[in-house]
Amino acid sequence: MVYWISYYFKTMKIHLLLLLRYKSISLFLTSLLCFFGAVSSAQNMNSEGYQLSQIDPEPYTQVIKRAGKVNFKRTVNLSFKTAGFLTQLNVDEGDLFTQKQLLAALDVKELLAQKNATFARLLQAKRNVKRIKTLLEKNLSSQRELDDALTAVDTTRATYSVANYNFEKAQIFAPFNGIVVTRNTELGELQSPSTKALQIAALDNNLIVRVALTAKEISFVHLNQKVKVHIAHFGLIDGQISKIPAMADSHTHLFAIEVLLPALSFTRPLIVGQFAKILIYAQSQDFVYRIPIEALNAVDKYGQALIIVEKNNKPIQEPHAIYKIDNEYLYLQADKNSPSLAVITQGWNKLSLHSIER
Repeated sequence: MVYWISYYFKTMKIHLLLLLRYKSISLFLTSLLCFFGAVSSAQNMNSEGYQLSQIDPEPYTQVIKRAGKVNFKRTVNLSFKTAGFLTQLNVDEGDLFTQKQLLAALDVKELLAQKNATFARLLQAKRNVKRIKTLLEKNLSSQRELDDALTAVDTTRATYSVANYNFEKAQIFAPFNGIVVTRNTELGELQSPSTKALQIAALDNNLIVRVALTAKEISFVHLNQKVKVHIAHFGLIDGQISKIPAMADSHTHLFAIEVLLPALSFTRPLIVGQFAKILIYAQSQDFVYRIPIEALNAVDKYGQALIIVEKNNKPIQEPHAIYKIDNEYLYLQADKNSPSLAVITQGWNKLSLHSIER
């Protein structure tokens, strides 16, 4: 320490001479900052040349990293109610559409003729009821004929409703704002009720990433939990766990969860199919000491981590039970009320063996 103080007083002397020569106040202030900064650094360094870090117990936070593909949560298959030839196709794959927009339609000439014919029969049935009622008032008809006429009105009305329904379903209108995923038909093709013409997907709250977790990892997550999602060219965005299965897959024994992406402009379908990285920060109820991995001296024969802590200004090597190890940190078992540790994180390997208590 005497060497450091002597060195910096010499430095101050040089800067004072420069001040007298150039009469620069800014240079003098810079000299003061350098001097006190260097003294502060010298005070933070231990005389033995090692670095101390004060480590407090904290809840263990596990970072679960997974990768998956962006996909639609749900898609809808659209088809026609009746058979007919396709005469209108207003969208193609990848096209956006709005709610109630006409997407496709059949040739409705035959359906329109059926609708008009049944409507005409319905009018005739109603006129027949009116005629029979008039004859019944003159005792020229019977109650049975009136009942038959009323039944004919009901059946004809039902037939007309079916014809009108088939006519309306000869056109496909968009049920929501969305995008066309696949198109399975061409203009002029004969359509049937069993054939899907279009597959569509909604845009709002319909983009997810599916990833699989182990039985141990699934205990750290819950519904509506916030997670981080990284997508190439879009960066890091917030996500939310929207689905957790009740049981694991019978083949992989993994739990496939769904992460819902936010309804933002950059989550439009252009990212569907891209790879996404999921980061789930799961906090446990267990408390640990989170120590930089470079502070680890060794592992003893009992599987405990050997680290050097400072007590009463003396370095002491202590064994601690290991909770977990990753590439950056060593997690040691602790309790909520465990005391802080003054851990020597750097420079411990430069200490002489006789100066370390065990």
